[in-house]
Amino acid sequence: MKNFILLLCLVSVSSCQYEDYDDSKIIDPPLATCIDGYAKIDGTDHEYSCLNYDLMGHVTLEEMDAEAGNDCWGWSDSTTGREYAIMGVNNGTAFVDITDSTSPVYLGKLPTSTVDSSWRDIKVYNDHVYIVSEAPDHGLQVFNLTNLRGVESKQIFSADYTDKSFGQAHNIAINEDSGYAYVLGARSKGLYAFDLSNPISPELVTELPSFGYSHDAQIVIYNGPDQDYVGKEIYFGSNEDRVDIVDVTNKLEPKLISTFNYDHQYTHQAWLTDDHKYALLGDELDELDSNYELKVDAKTRTVVIDLSDLDNPTLHHNYEAETKAIDHNGYIKGTEFFLASYTAGLRVLDVLNINQKSISETGFFNTYHADDHSGIVKKTSSTKWLDPGDHIGKKGNSEAFNGAWSVYPYFKSENIIVSDINSGLFIVKKQN
Repeated sequence: MKNFILLLCLVSVSSCQYEDYDDSKIIDPPLATCIDGYAKIDGTDHEYSCLNYDLMGHVTLEEMDAEAGNDCWGWSDSTTGREYAIMGVNNGTAFVDITDSTSPVYLGKLPTSTVDSSWRDIKVYNDHVYIVSEAPDHGLQVFNLTNLRGVESKQIFSADYTDKSFGQAHNIAINEDSGYAYVLGARSKGLYAFDLSNPISPELVTELPSFGYSHDAQIVIYNGPDQDYVGKEIYFGSNEDRVDIVDVTNKLEPKLISTFNYDHQYTHQAWLTDDHKYALLGDELDELDSNYELKVDAKTRTVVIDLSDLDNPTLHHNYEAETKAIDHNGYIKGTEFFLASYTAGLRVLDVLNINQKSISETGFFNTYHADDHSGIVKKTSSTKWLDPGDHIGKKGNSEAFNGAWSVYPYFKSENIIVSDINSGLFIVKKQN
């Protein structure tokens, strides 16, 4: 009988080992609760301006053995139910287990393949992370994320594969529906397309220099209102002074559909609404004056593009927030737009009524402080980082290019990660 009970216990433990993560099991309170516009860490002087979002956890740059942060992405392990933050830093790519968001665990780092760089970009496909960097001769690093299972202490990881068919690159975009990765801003020839059928060993399919330098892009199997292109793989490239819309269904014969032009300064990133009817575009320099400082009357601008007719994209409207900051990386989830807005931190915009040219801010969490950035990592003379990318030869050198770089809002737990250039990784969550 005792053996039978023991067997039942073992079966029970085994069956529960890989059950889906349930955020309701967390009993620890947030690291800092947003009350009356501020979230203050108990027992410290560290506080953050906020609205409707609490700080669940935080991993500093010091903990990640780094000096500056950049991009971030997320991975949810479908086998174990655990959630991981992946954050780019100056000297590599850091991995953090955020399953218990109030007690994040830094697991270690995949070092840069060559030298340090302030610019690194990360995407995930089929349990693998793909990493590019502006570091010379960096190439494409591939790391099997299942290697993180069972890791409990800080480690130095090795890439499972590195592709050196190009040198430095600014960005990488992946269409998970087609299984293709697009390396963007490669200095030698512009755009590279990789087949990820074998995720550990991407196959270079084509180079697309004819479409120029792409700073960022989103590629989708189009399912929007323009019936001429439904079912085709469409590339929306933010190409410094315009948005190029390209049919890349046939990787060997891409076809330019159209170009969206507007009163640009630097076309940085566009992201589509779920119905593919609109794209929300951030221009990285339009809030700055000729000295690359924030304009006195600066308001964060989001350019909304009407994509009802891909052959003729038009300006739907400009949304101007009350924040005085530069917008950077932003992503749509349902009817919300999650925007990393440098010195204004994470901003959350309701786009439900975008048809009626109505966008409203419903919450925010500002990871940046002018005096000491997060309040945890003190500002020094060395914590000033240049604005990413080529920018047609322009480099930002003002305080405006500090703060929140990117955001990832797609975890099942509804935790949101924010990568801050000066202060590391933040885990925030909407209040109930």
